[in-house]
Amino acid sequence: MIIVCRATPGDAPTLVELAESVGREDGRWILGTGPWRSVSDERRYLRTTQGHADAAVYVAEDGARIVGRLSLSRDPHPASRHVADLGLMVAASHRRQGVGTMLLEQAVSWARESRVRKLELHVFPWNEPALGLYESFGFEQEGYRKRHYERGDELVDAVLMAYFVGG
Repeated sequence: MIIVCRATPGDAPTLVELAESVGREDGRWILGTGPWRSVSDERRYLRTTQGHADAAVYVAEDGARIVGRLSLSRDPHPASRHVADLGLMVAASHRRQGVGTMLLEQAVSWARESRVRKLELHVFPWNEPALGLYESFGFEQEGYRKRHYERGDELVDAVLMAYFVGG
């Protein structure tokens, strides 16, 4: 059974391992081509988000194994504090099993509690499984960001998507 809960600093080694595993996949993920942050940097980041009302990290656990990650961060600009950026990753072994949807549901719950009215994310235009997940959840494509991310020596495009939080 999958459980979604707030990440703790003790999750840092497993989250780094998950990010590096996902990052090694064939170019579908918006991660740099270099290594993810170090375990100590990840632990520091998780400590910071624990005490911060404008950011959160959640994990999806299958038993004792972390199989997904959700990161949320409110836009700091006063005119767009109603917007938060989200990042999501799910282990290859647990895709198409509802984990991504559970994490997106947690994102909406956090947004409501935090008075965020709009969630945004970026996805590569060729990542059809992710586009399908986000669109089926209710995200809309808002824009196309040309040459927005560096992947090695290449600049690649990203689709900007948004979900409007009701209630």
